[in-house]
Amino acid sequence: MKKKVLSLVLVCLLILNSISFAFGLDQNETTKITIIHTNDTHSRLLDTDGGIGFAKISTIIQNTIAENPNTIVVDAGDTLHGKPIVNISKGENAIRTLDIAGYEFMTLGNHDFNYGQERLLQLRDMSDVKMLSANILDKNGDYLFTPYVIKEINGVKVGIFGLTTPETAYKTSPTNVEGLTFADAVEVSHHMVEELKDKTDVIIALAHIGLDESSVVTSKQIAEKVEGIDVIIDGHSHTQLSTGLMVNNTLIAQTGEYDKNIGFVNLQVQNGKVISKEAKLLSTDAAKEIPQDQKMLDFISSINAQNAEVFAKVVAKTDIYLDGVRENVRTKETNLGNLSADAVRYASKAQIGFVNGGNIRTPIDIGDITYGKVAELFPFGNTVQVKKISGTDLKNALELSVGAYPAAQGAFLQVSGLKFEFDPLLPKGSRIKHIIVDDQHFNEESEYTIAINDFLGIGGDGYEMFKPYPVLSEIGTYEEVFAEYLNINGTKGCEVSGRIAITPAPTVPVPTTVPTTSVIKPTETIVSYTVVSGDVLWKIALKYKTSWQELAKYNKLVNPNLIFPGQIIKVPVK
Repeated sequence: MKKKVLSLVLVCLLILNSISFAFGLDQNETTKITIIHTNDTHSRLLDTDGGIGFAKISTIIQNTIAENPNTIVVDAGDTLHGKPIVNISKGENAIRTLDIAGYEFMTLGNHDFNYGQERLLQLRDMSDVKMLSANILDKNGDYLFTPYVIKEINGVKVGIFGLTTPETAYKTSPTNVEGLTFADAVEVSHHMVEELKDKTDVIIALAHIGLDESSVVTSKQIAEKVEGIDVIIDGHSHTQLSTGLMVNNTLIAQTGEYDKNIGFVNLQVQNGKVISKEAKLLSTDAAKEIPQDQKMLDFISSINAQNAEVFAKVVAKTDIYLDGVRENVRTKETNLGNLSADAVRYASKAQIGFVNGGNIRTPIDIGDITYGKVAELFPFGNTVQVKKISGTDLKNALELSVGAYPAAQGAFLQVSGLKFEFDPLLPKGSRIKHIIVDDQHFNEESEYTIAINDFLGIGGDGYEMFKPYPVLSEIGTYEEVFAEYLNINGTKGCEVSGRIAITPAPTVPVPTTVPTTSVIKPTETIVSYTVVSGDVLWKIALKYKTSWQELAKYNKLVNPNLIFPGQIIKVPVK
């Protein structure tokens, strides 16, 4: 009898196990969940921007979902603003791109507020992409966006909450975030874990927080102080984590910037627990052979057609030629360089405005200036940021600016709010002679606020001295700032006026008696010629019917190829 009962129990257990297996109820079943993620694309939609491009990203998403339907697609912010292709639609072209590509969730980065919070809420409402942030509160203390979602995947409950850097309060224009509070990210994360831990099997923080140690809070600090977060999908610091960063039991994943990589996090979940997690990146080079999604290509073609009309619109006028010739903006003061630097200083209210010559890509003719021309002038989507630096580092920056002179270099700075003089005959690193800031004498012990672009701010073009300083404020892109300034102020005050002065080389005094060995004959006189921009020695020699060798010898020029505007050349004339 006991044997029959035992046999019946075993049969029942086998039947129950079969039913559980058939309906996916096996408690030992492992579910693989894939998270596809991007961050800080800054509206780089096209592969011609140096990244993978969203036509390929769309294909990658489709292929991954076909291979593993348990896939979530997310973005960690700074997506809706950056390049003219998106800026002219005030972010709509970017959010539509995410929709078409198959993104489900995104968090908000500081630059996603660049069109203002009202526009951001419009973008939220026109999209199927769910915007998440648990630490952005409105004036009433309520959530401005959905704080978290719970998504069930093959029986696994995944909680995803959003975080936005508190630096947004000053890393966009203050008017864009007026009335908003960016709550402490660590405290909010504690609260979110308490809210989600009994409701979910997996907890993901979708964060625009970053790993930059100069930030007010980092994702690493959150992982150290808050237990229970399985994965932080991160952004903001533009950090490339090839295989992620494990802190305590939290995996932090970030792709870098500008869709140069697309990220994958694979989770194995069993019995309601994450038993393994791994992160990896797919780079632009690795994606080279991946075909582009035709639907995305068609969409991008349609917005390019719409943009063509906008690019043709006149945004400003100029009654003077604006010199943006490559060789000029990289070697000397020009009126377009002055105008550009004036624009960033005006918009940022900094003491000094800098625009590196490598960022100015075209001259502008007299007449109407279209949006397309401004986009061509500043094509990189760089944003203007303000830092306060020491006088010593300000001088070091100017030394770097003129260090390659007379060779053209992209690091050459066009300036506003200061004047300086340099001597190119002196060794590199010690060429700067005089600096005046706001009509006051320069003091290395003082501090100065400078408006630069985000590329220079992270040490681009060799400006490592800017990198350690925190960002005090951040505003729009160069092309937006420039167009607005032109409309308000026109071109007044941009003429070349000695903001960057080159010290004339020492000249040889005219002898009172002529040695018999001199090339000057008794019947000759001396003419003093002042070098102007564009002069070379052979042209001066031709004008006075002599040779450049004779002029070089008489003026004792160490380098005959190196003469400067304002320099005096003595010319023996019959």
